Amino acid sequence: MRVPYRLDLTVEALRRLSANVVDVVTPDGWYMRAFATPNAGTNVARVRQVTPHEIEVRMGREGARKILPYVEQMLGVHVDLHEWYQRAKYYRWLSAVSYRLRGLKPPRYPQLWEAICHGIVFQQLSIVAAAAIMQRLVLECSNPVEHYGTSLYPFPPPRAILSARSARLRMAGLSGMKASYLKNAAEAVATGALRPQRIAALPTPAAASELMKLEGIGPWSAAVILLRGLGRLDAFPRNDSGAARSIRVVSGNDRIDIHRVLSKLGDMRGMLYFHLLLGRRLAGEVT
Repeated sequence: MRVPYRLDLTVEALRRLSANVVDVVTPDGWYMRAFATPNAGTNVARVRQVTPHEIEVRMGREGARKILPYVEQMLGVHVDLHEWYQRAKYYRWLSAVSYRLRGLKPPRYPQLWEAICHGIVFQQLSIVAAAAIMQRLVLECSNPVEHYGTSLYPFPPPRAILSARSARLRMAGLSGMKASYLKNAAEAVATGALRPQRIAALPTPAAASELMKLEGIGPWSAAVILLRGLGRLDAFPRNDSGAARSIRVVSGNDRIDIHRVLSKLGDMRGMLYFHLLLGRRLAGEVT
């Protein structure tokens, strides 16, 4: 594990809001997630931070070897952020936020499919509204498992979305258009028309272009998918009104030029996304 590391901050950035029923934090500080695997059933990972230099991961024996790398990847355990901390020093306000959030690692979803779903559901909505829709979607399309008295919902696979009636998706709060986008994306992943391994092998601009071939995926969604799905720290959702508001709140400067900041941060600009997300919480605001 590369230090500094803060599991609590990393999981908070992963969850975004407490409405998240896939990524769960228990009152005694365990992070829990259920993984539905094709051949090994459902396994649950439980993670807690033991010391500043050590985290503890517990899971069932079945499929554990396959799941552990996903858990490490999701929680950014091995990500080296030395360059980020250096670049954050370019701005006094960002250096201060980075210091308060020191140990925050870039979280990512275990599958590109999950990132695509979030990219579609969250576009053009506030985080609160989108998180509520995502919660209803998961509750509608996932079968929960009980683990230590906690209900955990594995993220719905493409086949669950494909088999769901469009009316059910709209009842979760999706517009007819977004329901169509979601089904089309699920079909592309399920049939192999979109191959996550191929996307992952491409440089970020080319990967974004491939993702934008999906109906309903534009530059904003593609950047979010690459950042939260593949850990591409050189991606940032530009022209994001929420990000523009967040940077004004966090920096305390109403006239700050976000494009200049992104240029200065270079290929570590994606870390700004997570610092703005949690930085607004520090400022007592939620978008």
